[in-house]
Amino acid sequence: MKCPHCQTAIHAGWKHNQFFQMPPHGAVDPGSVWSVQYMICPECENFIAELRLTDVATSQLVKGAMVWPLHHVRPVAPEVDSAYADDYSEAAAILGISPKASAALSRRLVQHVIREKAGIKKGSLDEEITMLIGAGVLPGWLASNVDAIRAVGNFAAHPIKSTNTGEVVEVEPGEAEFLLDVLDDLFDFYFVQPEKAKQHLAGINAKLADAGKPALKQVPPAGTTSP
Repeated sequence: MKCPHCQTAIHAGWKHNQFFQMPPHGAVDPGSVWSVQYMICPECENFIAELRLTDVATSQLVKGAMVWPLHHVRPVAPEVDSAYADDYSEAAAILGISPKASAALSRRLVQHVIREKAGIKKGSLDEEITMLIGAGVLPGWLASNVDAIRAVGNFAAHPIKSTNTGEVVEVEPGEAEFLLDVLDDLFDFYFVQPEKAKQHLAGINAKLADAGKPALKQVPPAGTTSP
């Protein structure tokens, strides 16, 4: 997991405090146990806490929410256009309050990136992911992660989620955060690395100009395909 304070990848060394068990009848969540899991980030030493409701019979998580910090802060690279960065920041801010709403925003943003940066526009996000992966423009590890988006919230089993990317649906623990991680990687591929390459080329051409030599040509941005 990533620390919601400093965004460092850390081991989830949670400690647990049990609150109380809901009565078996006449309650909103009968037969379940409310508990708090908490930890101190080993990197920034800030406090992190989650409130969780667990089914006693199955030991499965019913629902959970980050209670501290109240908002996730995930930095966005300055190279990323504001149209993308703003939606990303909003999805990150509500991650601990509503993971399923965060996931809906992230799925819509993934589609926006594919359509605008890769030039792929089809009837559904599922089709667009298939075409993007088939184009072979992404590194293998990134293609695998983009493909895994279809598993978030059982995405592949429900066509409406593929067509209406903003659909708010249940997600498993960690899935909404995974979507933000994939967006980090897509931003790096489509915004950060091309800008670094552009600046590097500009530096080389400046040296060539000083030496009276012709400039190198700009290479087209990576990852773009024809619609």
